[in-house]
Amino acid sequence: MTTTEHLRPLPRPTRLSAPFWDGCREGELRAQQCRDCGGFVFLPQEFCSHCLGLDLSWVPCSGEGEIVSFTVIGRAQTPAFATPYVVAVVRLREGHEMLTNIIDAAPADVTVGAAVTVSFLPVTAETTLPCFVLAG
Repeated sequence: MTTTEHLRPLPRPTRLSAPFWDGCREGELRAQQCRDCGGFVFLPQEFCSHCLGLDLSWVPCSGEGEIVSFTVIGRAQTPAFATPYVVAVVRLREGHEMLTNIIDAAPADVTVGAAVTVSFLPVTAETTLPCFVLAG
């Protein structure tokens, strides 16, 4: 699939989430970090989910983590997704979690606790999705 041929539903960046999507397009995974308590915040928020502080900044993340939960989708809701595919919750090294896809792996090889690293999937010239691959 080229970046101009896509069927997937695309994110609609907002003022709040645009720095995350800009980072993905640039090949950098980003999250908000609270300048008051140091906690990482994801999904993007106006305030810190740890201390309720208002001083958040966007920072690069390691892109490394582990699978904490996953499911294998055998019947897609739309033809945009080839089955089977894996949807997972990944806990990043920084401590926050993301809902994502595990790509380039057989579903049978995906396990809770498996180490993963981010892999950016360009779907249009404007949109790049952060997916994860099994590490090692």
